[in-house]
Amino acid sequence: MNGLALYWRYIGISVRSEMLYPASFLLRLGSQFVVTIIEFAGVYVLFERFKHVRGWGFAEVALFYATASIAFAIADGLSRGFDSMGPMLVKTGNFDRVLLRPRSSALQITGREFALSSVGRLARGAVALIVAIGLLKPDWSAAKMLLLSWSVAGGASLFFSLKMMEGVMSFWTTEGLEVANTLTYGGEAAAQYPLDIYAKWFRNFLLYFVPIGCSLYLPVALVLGHDTGAPAWLAVLAPATGFAFLGVALLFWRFGVGHYTSTGS
Repeated sequence: MNGLALYWRYIGISVRSEMLYPASFLLRLGSQFVVTIIEFAGVYVLFERFKHVRGWGFAEVALFYATASIAFAIADGLSRGFDSMGPMLVKTGNFDRVLLRPRSSALQITGREFALSSVGRLARGAVALIVAIGLLKPDWSAAKMLLLSWSVAGGASLFFSLKMMEGVMSFWTTEGLEVANTLTYGGEAAAQYPLDIYAKWFRNFLLYFVPIGCSLYLPVALVLGHDTGAPAWLAVLAPATGFAFLGVALLFWRFGVGHYTSTGS
């Protein structure tokens, strides 16, 4: 409980610091929302021209798009401290201060910067969700709503894990690796569409190696009543892989911190 209270205090400090310059914050928030909503408009134009992709229509893809966007926005807001960890902490040696404090280093980095501007991405996901629900007019049940929320939670946990692993890599590279961005931002882009439109090797990669498909594809397909070949119980449990992946990321974090050697003199 003490750690949770400290985390919320970190968040409060970060929010207050962002709001010291409200005009700058609103401009960043607005520009991010405009750019991301244009991306969603591009999806609509694609389906307006081709009508469907592998049997999936625009309304169904909009639900995938919404789920992936909301999950990534949550993870991006909470994990921004890992993005700049290499140049700001490891390269300068300031990570030594983190290790001197009597609190978890992962907690300190997570609370170091809360990206309030991620609300723009969150708003894009909300717009896509409203569009999807309006077009599909689904027969929502409590079970379907819970499954969709569970999918978002698993996806957010997975994206957060990938951001943390990117931070760990900075112990050896000091600068961020672009390959990590292909898994985070590229993973979000891939999850915005049903996995069965991709090549088999890529589907397997997103299901078994980086289980984005388990967290976001299988449960959403089940909500839509689409047969993926997986049993319903597996689709319900699949988002738990996001939390399992977080456990792996935390172990990787401990390994990286154990091999941190500072910057020298």
